[in-house]
Amino acid sequence: MSDSTFNSWFAHVTDHESPRSWQGELAATSTCRDRLIRIPTGLGKTEGILAAWSYHRLHRADAHWPRRLIWCLPMRVLVEQTEQVARRLAESIPDAHRPKVHVAMGGEDAAEWFLCPERPAIIIGTQDMLLSRALNRGYASARARWPMEFGLLNHDALWVMDEVQLMDVGLATSAQLQAFREEDRERGLRPCHTWWMSATLQPEWLKSVDTEGYHATWVREPCIVAPAQRGGGLWDIHKSLATASIDLDDAGAFARRILAEHAELSAVDFGRITLVVCNTVRRACQIYDVLREMGRTEGLELVHSRFRPAEREGWRERFLSRSGCAPEVDRIIVATQVVEAGVDISAGSLITELAPWPSLVQRFGRCARYGGSGKVLVIDRWMPKTRDKKSSKPERADERDKMSSAPYQPEELNAAWEALQQLKVKGVGISSLEDHEDELKKNRPEQLKGLYPYSPSHLLLRREFDELFDTTPDLTGADLDISRFIRSGDERDLQVFWIELAKGESPPAQRHPHRQELCTVPFLEARDWLCGEETKTNRKPKLRSDMRAWVWDWIDGEWAEATRASLLPGRVVGVAAACGGYRTDRSFDPESKEAVTPVPRPIPSETQVLAEADDQQDGEIPGNRWKTIACHTAEVASKAGEIARELGLPKHLQEILDLAAFWHDWGKSHPAFQGAMRGADRPARCDLAKGPEGAWRKPPDMYKYLDDGEIRPAFRHELASALGLFAILQAYAPQHQALLGPWSEVLAKLGKSPVSGEPPPTPSPLIQRVVDCSPEAFDLLVYLVASHHGKVRVALHAAPKDQEYRDRDGRGLPIRGIREGDRLPSVALIPGQPAISEVTLTLSPAAIGLSERTGISWRERCLGVIERYGPAGLAFLEAILRAADVRASRLKTNDPALASEANA
Repeated sequence: MSDSTFNSWFAHVTDHESPRSWQGELAATSTCRDRLIRIPTGLGKTEGILAAWSYHRLHRADAHWPRRLIWCLPMRVLVEQTEQVARRLAESIPDAHRPKVHVAMGGEDAAEWFLCPERPAIIIGTQDMLLSRALNRGYASARARWPMEFGLLNHDALWVMDEVQLMDVGLATSAQLQAFREEDRERGLRPCHTWWMSATLQPEWLKSVDTEGYHATWVREPCIVAPAQRGGGLWDIHKSLATASIDLDDAGAFARRILAEHAELSAVDFGRITLVVCNTVRRACQIYDVLREMGRTEGLELVHSRFRPAEREGWRERFLSRSGCAPEVDRIIVATQVVEAGVDISAGSLITELAPWPSLVQRFGRCARYGGSGKVLVIDRWMPKTRDKKSSKPERADERDKMSSAPYQPEELNAAWEALQQLKVKGVGISSLEDHEDELKKNRPEQLKGLYPYSPSHLLLRREFDELFDTTPDLTGADLDISRFIRSGDERDLQVFWIELAKGESPPAQRHPHRQELCTVPFLEARDWLCGEETKTNRKPKLRSDMRAWVWDWIDGEWAEATRASLLPGRVVGVAAACGGYRTDRSFDPESKEAVTPVPRPIPSETQVLAEADDQQDGEIPGNRWKTIACHTAEVASKAGEIARELGLPKHLQEILDLAAFWHDWGKSHPAFQGAMRGADRPARCDLAKGPEGAWRKPPDMYKYLDDGEIRPAFRHELASALGLFAILQAYAPQHQALLGPWSEVLAKLGKSPVSGEPPPTPSPLIQRVVDCSPEAFDLLVYLVASHHGKVRVALHAAPKDQEYRDRDGRGLPIRGIREGDRLPSVALIPGQPAISEVTLTLSPAAIGLSERTGISWRERCLGVIERYGPAGLAFLEAILRAADVRASRLKTNDPALASEANA
């Protein structure tokens, strides 16, 4: 790579004439690999990463670099900051190469990105939203959408784990995931790498039994600022350091000290700004209230993570950006950890509660960021376990009270306090901090280790990762709890939105919250707020009598009344606005009884509606005209081919995706599906795949036969399509190696005779392609056909509505609305080719063990396909077919077959 070439690119996509030395060195490596990036605050990490990726992937068009840049951050406010930089950079790139920028936060519709797996994209989100999706359990995402996001986030992606010192157990999970991707590299389809980034990043943080074989490669040649380059600019800024102790119970003393420090601050070009950082939201709100009571009502701001985005929108413009730091400004900002990273302000005075060393280093970076000099005051607000009657000092330094240390550990705070005493003379400017760490590394490695402890409370195991591939819920709708792999302790959040509803009303099924109206709330606090505080002897399993709240029921597809057990991390909870619980000046407040003003909802775009279609009933999927199955499948095959070719997939996989596209909607010929479409202008045919919006019946009568004689409320056409493929082999090649061929002798010994039918006619070209499949190819084919809506995957289980079916003819209960002996009529699947003959469906694949009709079970076939392609690889193929299906559904083309009928 030519330095001048990258320098020109960097100048083009940023506001800087040339890159810093470390930015140029990062981009100098033309091979994308896993690596560590340890750069002090304020030195352009965001622009450096964006420029390096865009240079190689977009400007050089290097196919070895992943298409998707996944930017994972610990807090929502950091996402908003990074999004702003990324959008500015993307706008500077020519249209032909410009990546789309998407945000994945609760309620934010980042839908378009997973509809375009072949196009470059930048996806920015919190660790909750992105890691949950990488684990196939996407928070605030439709269950049916999980596999698409899972496949695309673990394939063809470069993960940037930014500000990892704030990620808790999420950091360990990111390392485990990358180790599993390395294990699956041989069977993977596209590369996936991780860059871990922080000003305080420690190589030891990434070590585990599973990462041991890759750790040495990851930490080799980290991206750092070399000692020779540590001079000029931010490196020369001096930040004086002072420390003090104030009792945790004495908020008044803390507030008075804040006012005194602010009064001594001189006005500079960037204003008189004092930044106060508290360790908890509760303490930040308390200090904010006391400062107001003391008369500081003007120029006082409160910043923390529990505000809705609608309230946070104005922060950056007003005071959390460079433009908000003007000479006339006189401001005190009371904040929490949300300002530790990604916030571009320069405070002349920083007052922070004592925190672990990595957090303090980040907070120091908000002081004197634009030049001059700064003052840092660290307040130790602790409550010792025991006190001397005449002194507020602890009897022993190691007896710090755990409750007052929360959310941190006493040992972390003790280690940070020791380091602060060593830096009182030199201060805490960038140069002083780097020199101090170099000295500790050389002479006091044990103290350095104590400054950066990391012991995650949970570690994702390979077995657990593999189990997460199956998205089938149990009968209660529950799943494996992944929250412990994303955050630990009580800070695991759910998200709340408020909605105007009259008494007795519930949110309509079509009501989906938008990002702007969601408030993050610790799930334990939400339980106490909505259900009441619980004790061992006084359980509170249900909502309080004065509360109305709902969570989404994935099984019945509706909002169900919330219970304590259903209020889990990652869930989205709707609360009646009249129940209170939120103040625009304080955010979430369980004591507030005042009705909450809901955030106005934006009108969804057509793209957003279409992107959600994979989780909807067929009748909710947008359509504007009638289309036959043959017309639609041809359009899907065309889109799938475009995507597969652009991705450079192997020829045999392109063939399977093409074949799956032509067969995927055959099940729509089933009378239950055809009966879902009514209307005076309905063409008199049994092969309709699409209809205009007003043609669809509504639940519970949606899947009622045209003659009204039968109803299948749990019907899934994709399962009918997959079972139809088994029927094809039964008819045309019963001894096929994918069916009974390997098992004839075993079946004979078991006394089971293979079921045979009439000799088949000569197969059509489309049928012959199925017959020509190898066993492995056939299993992949039927899996992709069955899974193309994300609802029928590894398990073939009856849905709750299937259990309600009354069996009047002895054929048994349905599975996803399909019964033993159901028939698919003769229909064409490719325009201009012969119709596929009528077939009879069997549910034999759903049974355990070996079937004399269809051979091995469905689950055994799925496990074989997962073993061949890996969990992420198989989901990646799912995502391609599903993206093609949705994009084809978007087409506003006329069906030639129906047009010719109309003209006849």
